[in-house]
This record gives sequence, C-alpha cells and structure tokens, in this order.
Amino acid sequence: MPINDMTFRIGGEAGQGVESGAAGFAKALARSGLHLCGIPDYYSRIRGGHNFFTIRVGEEPVPATRDHVDLLIALTAETVTRHVEALSPGAAVIIDDQQPLEDALLEGRDLNLVRLPLLEIAKGEGNEVMVNTAALAAAAAITELPLDAVMDVIAENFAKKGDKVVEANRRVAEAAFDAALGALERPFPWKLQPLDAPQRVVISANQAFAMGALVAGCQFVAGYPMTPATSVLEYMATHAEEWGLVVKHTESEIAAINMCVGAANAGVRAMAPTSGGGFDLMTEGLSLAGMTETPLVIYLAGRPGPATGLATRTAQADLFLAMHAGHGEFPRVILAPHTPQAFFEAAIRAFNIAERYQLQVIVLSDQYAASGIWTVDADAFDVEHVLVDRGKWLAAEDLASMESYQRYAITEDGVSPRAIAGIDPKAVYLTTGNEHREDGHITEDPAITTAMTGKRLRKLEAARADIGGPICYGPKDAAMTFVSWGSTYGALSEAVDALNRGGDSANLVHLVDLVPLPSDLVREALASSKKIIVVEGNAQGQLAQHLWTEAGIRADETLKRYDGRGFTADYILENIGG
Repeated sequence: MPINDMTFRIGGEAGQGVESGAAGFAKALARSGLHLCGIPDYYSRIRGGHNFFTIRVGEEPVPATRDHVDLLIALTAETVTRHVEALSPGAAVIIDDQQPLEDALLEGRDLNLVRLPLLEIAKGEGNEVMVNTAALAAAAAITELPLDAVMDVIAENFAKKGDKVVEANRRVAEAAFDAALGALERPFPWKLQPLDAPQRVVISANQAFAMGALVAGCQFVAGYPMTPATSVLEYMATHAEEWGLVVKHTESEIAAINMCVGAANAGVRAMAPTSGGGFDLMTEGLSLAGMTETPLVIYLAGRPGPATGLATRTAQADLFLAMHAGHGEFPRVILAPHTPQAFFEAAIRAFNIAERYQLQVIVLSDQYAASGIWTVDADAFDVEHVLVDRGKWLAAEDLASMESYQRYAITEDGVSPRAIAGIDPKAVYLTTGNEHREDGHITEDPAITTAMTGKRLRKLEAARADIGGPICYGPKDAAMTFVSWGSTYGALSEAVDALNRGGDSANLVHLVDLVPLPSDLVREALASSKKIIVVEGNAQGQLAQHLWTEAGIRADETLKRYDGRGFTADYILENIGG
C-alpha cells in the first residue's frame, strides 16, 4: 500500500477556486511533514476554460510532477473527460453526485468513483463557492489525512474575510470529510500519514527570487504586469514598506526599464521583472543601459510565443532573445537557476555581478518554475549571511583624494570606478546614450569609439570569474548524457534515476550559467560522454546551438518540447525510448 507517495489533480473552471484550493491543500500537506511539487495549468481568462492543478506528494524532496494521477478531484464533469486517460489503475475520482458522467467514459476502467453531494454540502453549510473546500476535505478523508491539517489552513487563509467565512468553510469541510468516509466502494490504496519534520515553506521560483532580491538590497522595482512574472512584482509590492522599497506599476515596459536605468544611476539596486513580449519592448532601454554601463537585473520569465502566444503556459524559448536583444554590441550575463533555492541565490548573485561589472544581468525563468510550488526547508534560505558587493564603488572620501573623476575611465578589466552623481563636487558627469569620452561627453572620434567599445566588451571576460560550471548528476561513465538548463532539472534527474534502476546507463550535465558560457568547464564535464542528448523547451534547440557555437560541442540528439507544458520524467522516458 503506497504511503505518502501519490499524485493529486484538481480540475474545474476558472473562477471555481482550483488554484487557491490546491495551494491551500499543498500548505496542509507541507505542515503535515510531507514534501510536494505542484504545477498549475490554466487558461488566460477570468472565468470559464478548463483549469487544473497537479500536486505530487512524497516523503523526500519531490523534483517534478508525474503524468499519471492517483486521485482526481473533479469540480466539473469535463475534468473527468479530460483526465481519465491519466488515471492510475485503482485511482479514485471525487465528483459531485449531480455532475453528469457518461457511462462509456468509465466503463471497463479500474477506478474508485466517489460521488458526493459536494454542492449541496457547500450550499447547506456556507455557499456554493465553497465547493472546492468540500472537495479537498473529501480528498483528505479518503487518503486518511487528519482533518485538523485542513482546518488549520482554512482558518489562516480566510482570516481576512472574517470569522463567519472561516466558520462556514470549517463546517463545509467537516461535513464533506464525514460524507467521504463512507463513500468509497472499495479501499483506496494510497494513504497520507503526517510525519515529524522540520519546518518547511511552500514556495515558487518567483517568490524565492523576489525574496533573494530583497535581502540583496534591491530598492527599486518597475514593471508592467505580465504573466508569468507578475507575482514577482506583487511579492515586492507586498513587502515594499517593511524593506524600504519603491515599486512602480508602470504604463509600459519601456517606461519600466527606463525608470530602472534612472534609479540605478541614482545609486540604488534596481530590477525589472517581465516576460518575453515585455522584454521585447524593453530592448531600447536595455541598449541605453549597455551604453551608460548601468547595472541592472532583469527577470525574464518565459512563456510560448511569438506575440501573445500561450500567455499562461511554459517555454524555454527566450534564450536567444536574452542573448541578442538590443542594438549594437554590449555585454550581458545570463543566469538560469533550476530550483527555488537556486532562484533565491541567483537574485543575490545577479545584483552583485551587475554592480561588480556595471552591466545587465538577465535571470531566465519560465512559467513552470515561476508558477509551480515546491516544499523547501525553511533554513535553506540564508537571509543572515548575504554578501553585498557593490564593485568599484567610490564614497565621498574616495573622491576627496582624487584629482578628478571620470565616470567612464578606460581600465584593463573594462570596469570604471563608479561614483553617484552629486555626492561630491567632483562627482559631476554627463550620462548620454551617445558614444562618449571617459568624462561622458559626446564624441564621434573613431579611436575613442574603438577604445570604448573594447572597454565595454572586456567586462564579459572579466565576469567569467563569477561564472560557475554545470551541475553533474549520475554516473560519470554513463552510456547517455542529458544536457539541459533551467526548470528541466527536476524531471531529468528523476529520469536519470529511473534509467539507471532499469538497467540503462544515464547521467545529466545541467547548465545554470549560460552567458558567458563556461566553455572549458562544460567541455570537461562532457569529455567522457558517449551520447549527448540536449533537452529543452523550445523548437529550435537553442541551447544545443549555443553549445556548438561557444564550445564546439555538437549534440547527438535533441529532445524538444514546445506544446506549452513542462517536462516530466514520464515524458522524457517515453520520448527517448527508455
């Protein structure tokens, strides 16, 4: 009998509380000492359309979701129609007893159908919008998860709506829990048992990155809301007052990045969160930041395109965009963290690298990581020992000892001493988008143009000192090597484990720093590889091309997914023939 190892899926229409209900249930599971990974799948609309949320539970850290489902919580009949093929043998389906189901849909399937008066209970004890509360309490009952775990989360989640709402939801939960206890046609084999475990948080990559930005000293955030980056803006706004942070909801993306350029030139750490379409509109400001050598952090959370594309789905299709956006030639650093903890750490690194080399750092994410949730031990986020490195920062006392100050002084590493305008009479200089001399004044002199271009580009070579090599997972002498980046790590590490258990031989080389590519370290990691398979969420094989161009490494095969969904171990194993 599987204990603490199962996959839930709750589905329904937008507006039925699919995501909020799943998030609350995830919190209850985490407080019960269990690990989880949860991924939402939703349409870009306020009401209607089929949404669902998948939660996989385990006693050990859960790297990714699965394709098969052990318990389906169906708020609509359409949910069953859409997901019946994903159900495991012996799986249970919880659905309201008034929802129409075609007999042929379930005929011959090994399923435990649990029909309950969920809507009736919700209306009787509260109101019909509480049907998600009823359904999730029923799920707790048939998995033998104590009701207290659900009740505690209800009290917390609805506290702002008042005691009446809290009590109504508690009554609904209790009634549905009791009804479900006697509704099983036969025993349900998957069970949940609370464990004694350290305190954990349920967190997304967006939340972890925003938290890292705060402890890194970010003081200015500007953005135009755009899925899936919006929750970064929301998180920063929620905590703005306590952290002394300015958050601007701008009229456009070009306004956002230009405000960030201004803020950074005033001496504060600045960040712009966006997605691909928004980043397109920022590129003029990105080039301005490149010419003015302004340190910025840009959080680029990918979704399928072009144009609006699939606004609420996932993709890894913006690597080339991040690499080549902006006119002219100027350096940028690109990071691609892979877990919530890595996103937290990447935020701190991004701000330090941006100021150390006076350039722009782009942190790549995607909807899978941005909107997904994972359990992480609370002590995994070290907020007490954060190193803040502001690079060649000149204080007023430094300027006092200098004969003169040149903002764009040509140096061996391309990085000029940096003073904030106005902190000293010497700290007066011109900042312009035109080519300029060391003192900032405009020039069209060919020799100076060549020298300044070289100065700016030298920064990228200097920045290599802060670039890390790939993460290697699995036996070194494996018969096949997966190469990947970003959020695919969890699914691939699980696929590697499955292949090795099954008698095949596989390992994983996962890149987290993409530009400048640590070519020597990548070649070293792949030196003994017998068969290289690059796995990524785009149609063109952007990482595969980047590896060939920058490191001379050619993939033997590529596994590409570009249907708007994230990778699972099941998908990987099926599509490589493993």
